[in-house]
Amino acid sequence: MSTENTTKSYMTPANIITGIILAIGLVITVLRFTKGLAGVTNLDQNNPWGLWIGFDLLCGVALAAGGYTTSSACYIFGLKKYHSAVRPAILTAFLGYALVVFALHYDVGRPYRLVYPIFYQPGTTSLLFEVGLCVFLYVSTLAVEFSPAMFEWLGMTKIRNAITKLTLPLTVFGVVLSTLHQSSLGALYIAVPSKLHPLWYSPYLAVLFFVSSIPAGLSMVIFEGTLAHKPWHHMMDKTHLDEHEGVILGFSRGAAMSLGAYFCVKLVAMAYDNNWSYLATGWGAWWLLEVVGFVLVPCLMYAIGSREKNIPLIKWAAGLTVFGIILNRLNVSLIAFNWQLPSSERYFPSFYEIMFSIFIVTLGVTVYRFIVSRMPIFFEHPDYKDAH
Repeated sequence: MSTENTTKSYMTPANIITGIILAIGLVITVLRFTKGLAGVTNLDQNNPWGLWIGFDLLCGVALAAGGYTTSSACYIFGLKKYHSAVRPAILTAFLGYALVVFALHYDVGRPYRLVYPIFYQPGTTSLLFEVGLCVFLYVSTLAVEFSPAMFEWLGMTKIRNAITKLTLPLTVFGVVLSTLHQSSLGALYIAVPSKLHPLWYSPYLAVLFFVSSIPAGLSMVIFEGTLAHKPWHHMMDKTHLDEHEGVILGFSRGAAMSLGAYFCVKLVAMAYDNNWSYLATGWGAWWLLEVVGFVLVPCLMYAIGSREKNIPLIKWAAGLTVFGIILNRLNVSLIAFNWQLPSSERYFPSFYEIMFSIFIVTLGVTVYRFIVSRMPIFFEHPDYKDAH
């Protein structure tokens, strides 16, 4: 291929847009670390956590739950028929958590002190310490779980074989860590009953965040697999293609059951606090839209789709669930937070905050494209065929 043709192949509309977004992200990075948080965000004393926590952290962690749900299904429960989905799920989870940590450096005032609670001055009575420690350990665990694909690509057989022997303990450790920090992220908001709207505030927030992470992870695996199927179809081997429909149907059943459980816990939380009167308000209509439109409806779609083997219906359910989880996390952290303040004092993200979140997503997609185009993610390396 000539240099001219190679250049043209890279100058696609998608690549041009990606380049522009990444360039904007670099500009925001310079502004953030030269002008501080006040120079690029609308955060204040009433709203110390904004879009970068609500979307980049809470949504990122929830949607990265596909790593522990898929690996536990395959290696703990012995459902080997889902093995082809493990590496894509682990990759998505690893990138998700890595980008959460990366974005956190922008949100905290002194990012160079992020290591203090872990190595220098542990605050063992703090929920934030527990979240930070678990995320730190889980990112490291995901890096090790993902590394066999990288070592296969690099031809480092001995290291690859040594790490694969740790698959089961790594999976168990990952599930324990995920259970802890998924729930603790919700528990953080138990400390603000006067700021969070009663429809979203509950002593069950820790349970709600953990239970909702299960359908979020399963749905994200289906959603990501759907988006990746066409552009990387040529990278997928026969095993991956043959198991694709089975993975969707199996995960749809799991998502239907976990969404049903999540819906029931939401109702229990509502009954526990006796907040039924709020349903007659505008906030109640918004709550019903979230719970009925993006929990109950996709739950029924999953159930019908898995029974009828309706793959398109299941894929739509996955998209609705992913959106619903994002909506829930934003409701808890932003929309229903400080709901009693006048509109003039309510937080709304700045242009820089919005563009940085878009930058983070774009960066993740770019790295994802680089990895799946080179490493054995959608196919088994010929030298390790059926090694699992």
